[in-house]
Amino acid sequence: MTDTPSGDTADAYPKAVLFDLLTALLDSWTSWNRAAGSEAAGRAWRAAYLRLTYGCGRYIPYEQLVRDAAREVGLAEAAPLALEAGWSNLAPWQGAVDALQALAPHCKLAVVTNCSAHLGRQAAALLPVRWDALVTAEEAGVYKPDPLPYRLALDKLGVAPHEAAFVAGSSYDMFGTAVVGLRTYWHNRIGLPLVSGAQAPAIEAPTLDPLVPWLRRFGRR
Repeated sequence: MTDTPSGDTADAYPKAVLFDLLTALLDSWTSWNRAAGSEAAGRAWRAAYLRLTYGCGRYIPYEQLVRDAAREVGLAEAAPLALEAGWSNLAPWQGAVDALQALAPHCKLAVVTNCSAHLGRQAAALLPVRWDALVTAEEAGVYKPDPLPYRLALDKLGVAPHEAAFVAGSSYDMFGTAVVGLRTYWHNRIGLPLVSGAQAPAIEAPTLDPLVPWLRRFGRR
């Protein structure tokens, strides 16, 4: 086992890092806002979608929830159609690719995402990394923050919760990761408040810059 340039040993890292895809790694906010016609309309639509997702329990097709949320906030059918049409244009947040490439030699990498299998695969392929596991809500049969999607990813990786970390894009994830026992980094890019009742993350930051240093010390906690 060789030393890293910082002097830390590779076994200081977790065995696996699981990522929320559509908010922690990819800037889906801009896509929702563009499809809705404005930032205000996009945020209202996204908030309605999150409420529907959190409350639906079993998996309901992602595209249906997106359409239902659009109707709830008064958007035309053109908005969800535009969102899906622009899916391949989702852009990684600044620092996302660098963080993934820095972690790849040390950790297994996985995605746990709330969308359909088709859209999940398409979005994950926008990041230049080999994923060791990809779990969508469609595959799990439920949406996060139900514990099942996180546990399914851990099972695929052959890793225990205490040996892994999760990188969230929404504080809704903390409901699930708290139950599973995953230490969580909240990449709170747009400065949202912690959802009422959610457990605070181990670390919260507006960028991914502190992620690799935090994970490098993982095995020493």
